[in-house]
Amino acid sequence: MTLNLSRLQSALQTLMETHHGTSLLPTIHYFDTLASTNQTAWELLEQGEPAGTVVISGQQTAGRGQWGRQWQSSQGGLFLSKTLDLKLSVAQQAQLTLCSAWGIATILRDRGCPVQLKWPNDLILNQRKLGGILTETKISQHYITQAVIGVGINWSNPVPEIGINLQTFFADSATISSIQSLEFLAALILQGLDLGIQQLSSATINKVLTDYTHLLTCIGKPISIADQQGVIIGISEQGNLRVGLYPQTEIGFSQEIDLKPGTISVGYS
Repeated sequence: MTLNLSRLQSALQTLMETHHGTSLLPTIHYFDTLASTNQTAWELLEQGEPAGTVVISGQQTAGRGQWGRQWQSSQGGLFLSKTLDLKLSVAQQAQLTLCSAWGIATILRDRGCPVQLKWPNDLILNQRKLGGILTETKISQHYITQAVIGVGINWSNPVPEIGINLQTFFADSATISSIQSLEFLAALILQGLDLGIQQLSSATINKVLTDYTHLLTCIGKPISIADQQGVIIGISEQGNLRVGLYPQTEIGFSQEIDLKPGTISVGYS
């Protein structure tokens, strides 16, 4: 399945006229096959392409997720990356991922897809993985100055048992599909990224965390840490998972700990 650039640009223009969005169409590069859209996005930045440039590929041969894990990137999926110029504190790096995930989920929910979030960077639909986000940054003098946000979404591609694609979701549900093409899906994802970045730049950290936490699948879920029992209660400013440990009193938990991404898996439900 090949993405049609003119249809994508038309869809973006329509969305920008009616919803949250930027005023200028981004520069978009489409490739049938790439090793990694993030890798190509960085290369284009180094060659002088402007911030906001988008890279899309029909498939990836070396796609990756968080912590270098392989990301299945076969034909029929949406694989894109967007470049950004920023000036963010290094402490806000996790918030960039949280806001991007929230923005994409919010836009898809507006289109009838009840997407939720799996901490820290997965998009979940019907308790199965719909997609994921990989944020990479460059740091200079304690500030994030550039970033590439990579997004993979299952559209019509084959998926593993823990996955789901959007065409299967709409075919199996009573919901009438409001996402009729790969091009419109790509436009929505770019709109979601814009929405997330807008929130990062304008909202308080409490607002960011509240909105993200509202869509998390794991809030209130029991969890075992070594020999201790607790419950997931939220997300910290650093993007860590907040866990309250039992016993619980009238004024709260006896102890609260933070878990960094990659130290524990919280499952899809």
